[in-house]
Amino acid sequence: MDVASLYSVAPDYIAQSYGQNRAVQASSDEAGSFGSILDTALNMINETNNYHNAAESAQIRFALGESSSTHELAVAQQKANLALQYTVAVRDKVMEAYKEIMNMSV
Repeated sequence: MDVASLYSVAPDYIAQSYGQNRAVQASSDEAGSFGSILDTALNMINETNNYHNAAESAQIRFALGESSSTHELAVAQQKANLALQYTVAVRDKVMEAYKEIMNMSV
């Protein structure tokens, strides 16, 4: 995954890419609220942490000889790496947007 292509990340794209198929909760004006965006971001962070924990667990199983599949180890590590890169890219875009908002004159 090319992290450089993440310059136009929208909250609905984040939800779709992480399989967050939530039921429509209230009216359409509430769908883009800050709370739903924050929930999506927190879910993304939790999934990134889960991928990292799974990769760490796969490394330990491989080191102990419980698993001899280097393929599973590589897949778990790659998933964790991509999730971390994606999370960092989203964080960078949020920080950039925050700085831009703070520099606006009213």
